[in-house]
Amino acid sequence: MARHEVVTVEAHRNLRVKTQRSAAMGDATMLCLTFPDEFRRVQNEYPIVFQLNAERTQYRPVALFGFERDENLFLQGDKWDARYMPLAMDVQPFLIGLSNEPGAEQVHIDMASPRIAQNDGLRLFNEDGRPTAFFDAIPGKLGALHVGFQRTQAYIEALLKYELLEPFVLEVQMKDGSKHRLVGFHTLNEEKLRALDGAALGDLQKDGFLMPTFMAVASLSNLTKLTDRKNATIAHV
Repeated sequence: MARHEVVTVEAHRNLRVKTQRSAAMGDATMLCLTFPDEFRRVQNEYPIVFQLNAERTQYRPVALFGFERDENLFLQGDKWDARYMPLAMDVQPFLIGLSNEPGAEQVHIDMASPRIAQNDGLRLFNEDGRPTAFFDAIPGKLGALHVGFQRTQAYIEALLKYELLEPFVLEVQMKDGSKHRLVGFHTLNEEKLRALDGAALGDLQKDGFLMPTFMAVASLSNLTKLTDRKNATIAHV
């Protein structure tokens, strides 16, 4: 169970965070949240698709790491085998603590995370109580995530307005004859996107949503690369 605390030098002076990547550290997941302003960087490595939340009331963009639950094909030992890691993964075990006063957000840390350590990993604070370079970068990352997630709602509304989301099913044939069926996701309807008139394209451009939309479409070419990664694991079994 998560146990969030506000990060302070008094309480966490000697705390360390393990930054290596592994299933034991919580990285064995088939996807993570992303946001429109991150799509340009994400699309270089991962397919971007859209998933309904558990309540089936809201779509959310996600970066795919695998074809089945708890599968992350980018995990290679204690390394993440990609040039870019989505912020939602990179910033763990930190999270933003919202406040009733705008601009007064706090940096929280999940003390139940397997990344928490006392004698191994990177320190948050130096001996003199100053933030280390590692921790000094965290507020900026959390701020980017917070702003990005806030803008996601408006982006999804724009996609729904122009009926650009459609259900997506992918069946992949593996080299060993097995099949994997990816269901429960949505992608962008390219035909409807190409058919948008100037006013609709201008509307998306005005709000900064046109480029992320093209990036999400382009990202689907990474499904082939993801299949190759899956086949590579089967070949070594």
